[in-house]
Amino acid sequence: MATTTDTHLPHAADSHDLIRVRGARENNLKDVSIDIPKRRLTVFTGVSGSGKSSLVFGTIAAESQRMINETYSAFLQGFMPTLARPDVDVLEGLTTAIIVDQERMGANPRSTVGTATDANAMLRIVFSRLGQPHIGSPQAFSFNVASISGAGAVTMERGGTTVREKRSFSITGGMCPRCEGRGAVNDIDLSALYDDSKSLNEGALTIPGYTMDGWYGRIFRGCGFFDPDKPIRDYSKKELHDLLHKEPTKIKIDGINLTYAGLIPSIQKSYLSKDVEAMQPHIRAFVERAVTFTTCPECGGTRLSEAARSSKIEGISIADACAMQISDLAAWVRGLNEPSVAPLLEALGETLDSFVDIGLGYLSLDRPSGTLSGGEAQRTKMIRHLGSSLTDVTYVFDEPTIGLHPHDIQRMNDLLLRLRDKGNTVLVVEHKPEAIAIADHVVDLGPGAGTAGGTVCFQGTIDGLRASGTLTGRHLDDRAALKPAVRKPKGALQIRDATRHNLRGVDVDVPLGVLCVVTGVAGSGKSSLIHGSIPASAGVVSVDQTPIRGSRRSNPATYTDLLEPIRKAFAKANGVKPALFSANSEGACPTCNGAGVIYTDLGMMAGVATPCEECEGKRFQAAVLEYKFGGRDISEVLAMPVAEAVAFFGEGEAKTPAAHAILSRMADVGLGYLVLGQPLTTLSGGERQRLKLATHMGGKGGIYVLDEPTTGLHLADVEHLLGLLDRLVDAGKSVIVIEHHQAVMAHADWIIDLGPGAGHDGGRIVFEGTPAALVAARSTLTGEHLAAYVGA
Repeated sequence: MATTTDTHLPHAADSHDLIRVRGARENNLKDVSIDIPKRRLTVFTGVSGSGKSSLVFGTIAAESQRMINETYSAFLQGFMPTLARPDVDVLEGLTTAIIVDQERMGANPRSTVGTATDANAMLRIVFSRLGQPHIGSPQAFSFNVASISGAGAVTMERGGTTVREKRSFSITGGMCPRCEGRGAVNDIDLSALYDDSKSLNEGALTIPGYTMDGWYGRIFRGCGFFDPDKPIRDYSKKELHDLLHKEPTKIKIDGINLTYAGLIPSIQKSYLSKDVEAMQPHIRAFVERAVTFTTCPECGGTRLSEAARSSKIEGISIADACAMQISDLAAWVRGLNEPSVAPLLEALGETLDSFVDIGLGYLSLDRPSGTLSGGEAQRTKMIRHLGSSLTDVTYVFDEPTIGLHPHDIQRMNDLLLRLRDKGNTVLVVEHKPEAIAIADHVVDLGPGAGTAGGTVCFQGTIDGLRASGTLTGRHLDDRAALKPAVRKPKGALQIRDATRHNLRGVDVDVPLGVLCVVTGVAGSGKSSLIHGSIPASAGVVSVDQTPIRGSRRSNPATYTDLLEPIRKAFAKANGVKPALFSANSEGACPTCNGAGVIYTDLGMMAGVATPCEECEGKRFQAAVLEYKFGGRDISEVLAMPVAEAVAFFGEGEAKTPAAHAILSRMADVGLGYLVLGQPLTTLSGGERQRLKLATHMGGKGGIYVLDEPTTGLHLADVEHLLGLLDRLVDAGKSVIVIEHHQAVMAHADWIIDLGPGAGHDGGRIVFEGTPAALVAARSTLTGEHLAAYVGA
């Protein structure tokens, strides 16, 4: 027998236990060089904008994905997104990277939680095998497949002769024919289109732009389908049908060829096919008045055809199963004892159990994926990786604890450790101390944000971070104290019998004139209560987590309307047009069209962006840069950080009160380091939300509703945010915050706690009162965690 004597020697393959990064310069990184241990959990910390995402997502994960794409054939690469190589000298020891980020799931109306996680696909197969009566293949239970049939002659060559055969086919789909699988239909209110007591010639039509003076009058009078002098209420059934529903028909009036179409097809083509937000105000008002979106009466919002709803297992149809809370559905699936599909039932059960493990058991499979919050979307994406048998993979997470109650963070920590213990490298960008505590290795970036960041301040263990004296280390054990005295409310916003989603007829008085925090475990009904029940007419300014839309041409100056007063000030000082000082208008450099860079498309390789040689990246024509204001040209102003711009526009010859007010709000929300001309596409998630908050702070509303404003905030910045909230309240505003962060709870004047659980175990008010009373009672999960946090 052969014996091995070299077992004590280290194997060469074991020397690759590190991901080595040398000279990373992506975005604001300053020649960062670090070693990250493989098969360990590494947490990246640092203030918002310090370069965490640039290092983890923009460098390590981006290069891993680019190199995997390069293993495919050139033909396939032509169909894939082309990725540029990150700005880094050396990257060694990379493994396949799987990115689980906070990008909202596509808001396609056909996408649901079930379709996004493959749970629906398995459920459809189960119903096609076990459902009674049997109606067809799994397609028959899909609301995205329409039922179609057809027949015709097929011509083919056979044995040297041409043969014609009759063929027919049919596909049985599960799509509801009325709403086409969307679950909702739009109905047009006819009373908003015309006044039926008048005739057309008397001006019966009330649709914007439809007058009898122009072409429409000519068509309606000359078409001959109805009498334009007869009141519409006296029309026969056929005349009314022709006025409202007639399909486009060619007609000839006075020798001119024209097309007549009924009012409803015309409106659908001209108004309903466009984005409501992009319409002119008077047309938008008409559409909102005339068009009602209602649940489909045929399928009851289930999206499924009658046949798909009729096939049942133990009295439950697929529509009932998808409407169940996932935790209940998991129990129902486990109760199905059917040997013929046992492996499938086991796989479906494991997927549904993953939802429960990850804290999403309160969702249902028919929930549209566009309605999930950022944290929910990220945890939904995690589900497909939990059951994966891959190992030695790098999983990259972007603040996975967002939207999680302190009670749920422990569950998330367990999941991250499970992924690591399977032999994977887990990289997490995180701010919460409870999530940082489980790290095997910590990398702290900073010391500041933007240009003041981009260096590694510390790497090592948690205890080492505490003793390191870095900003994160000093604030890691910060604990906000309960306020000695709370403000008295100046009134209340009454919410009565709120029943949206899982709310159980909630009655609550939300105090005004104070800082009110609404809390509770994820899925307890906080957003449903606040966003769903507060009337829009109450002067509410809502800052939610929907992402800012912005191209690389938009920047903080354009987004906040700061550029408007700056352009006018430049124009007035130099006696020229304001349009010259816009890189998207007349002042743009003609070579790069105001982009500052020239994009070269290299086919299947990644495109290359090179600074424009004509304007040297300044984006403006040379002639425009000769106009000065306060001794600076427009490109120098856009290169200023907010903090410098506050001083520049606040006093001296460049004093511009309108610009100074907007800049002060940006500085107030902690964006003093942000460069005015920085493209929006390069901002982190936390920076975008704070930019949105700065924009809304100038609003006229008296009530501010903030949805988790601590998202993406470093521990040191939370104090800054609390000061900002206090200033808003002291200025006479009412501030309602939906939040899980204990520091914000401790700082509140009033707390409304929902629960006790998630989904149908929640939806009730379990506590309302001051933070001190919540800590003293410890009657809820929030009370216990808050008491532990403040050390009571």
